[in-house]
Amino acid sequence: MKATVVGAGGYIGGELLRLLLGHPHLELAQATSTRLRGRPLHTAHPNLRGANAPTFVAAEDAGESDVVFLAVPHGASAGEVERWSALAPTVVDLSADHRVHDDALRARHYPKSTATREWLDRFQPGVPELYRERLRGASHIAVAGCMAGAGILALHPLAAAGLVAGPALVDARTGSSGGGRVPDEGSHHPERAGALRMAKPHGHRHTAEIEQACGVPVRMTVTAVDAVRGIQVAVHITPSRPVTEREVWALYRDAYGGEPFVRLVRERSALRRMPDPKILSGTNFCDIGLSLNSEGDHLIVVAAMDNLVKGGAGNAVQCVNIAAGFEESAGLSFAGLHPA
Repeated sequence: MKATVVGAGGYIGGELLRLLLGHPHLELAQATSTRLRGRPLHTAHPNLRGANAPTFVAAEDAGESDVVFLAVPHGASAGEVERWSALAPTVVDLSADHRVHDDALRARHYPKSTATREWLDRFQPGVPELYRERLRGASHIAVAGCMAGAGILALHPLAAAGLVAGPALVDARTGSSGGGRVPDEGSHHPERAGALRMAKPHGHRHTAEIEQACGVPVRMTVTAVDAVRGIQVAVHITPSRPVTEREVWALYRDAYGGEPFVRLVRERSALRRMPDPKILSGTNFCDIGLSLNSEGDHLIVVAAMDNLVKGGAGNAVQCVNIAAGFEESAGLSFAGLHPA
């Protein structure tokens, strides 16, 4: 299958290029960046120096392919989805434009959304662990946001079992690459370095995706930390009744025991007790661990992943692998580095 990456000059776009160049079934045909047209990929992504790959083309000059990945800013894909759908039978949106189908949630968190009901209904949710059967043969896929994806995977088994009482608190920490390639005042190095900035104490838009997928109310805080890659979420849950650690682990094993990219972390060593995004850089894994108090009435579930891979480009490729009938892990076998 020939693939086009739209917005290939950005960080998510660069990860898509890296993964596609090593994929056994997907061939990178076009990488669009109007600003970088005619220039080699390593101009924006120096790790791709020497890669046998096409140069950047302007988006308006892109032609037909089998699959299009839209790695564009939020708000950009909704206005272009009809054009890209005419150029490729499979469209994967990595922006937020087609993620939230619930009208009330979308109005609350994305009041300026221009996505139409016609197009929203075509997009399948890009969370393979929950929606694998809906992704098989899908023509339009909306990949989950990075922190939303981690929060969904952490919370869903308990929510599905009816064990969440009241709002779940999703306390998220994120590296600077989550803000995209174009800098603003908040991502400027002198302002960001060494800081622990709570960027969104209330009303974060990712709550819409988590609530939609899990069916329980969510409160979310997001803190920007002094790291480039990686996200970690700690989901605080009051169970609807006292639970045991054995019972909770059984739920997570049932939910994720056969998943190729979810790993359950249950170690006694303080160094490895909870998932750490540091060892996940470049990988498509989500690590999940948990801690339950002695009374069984307060549970913390921790999930970590690379925001650019499992939280973006890798998850998108995983979804296409499922949609196209490829081996789900094709092109996604990188195990990570340690130490890093």
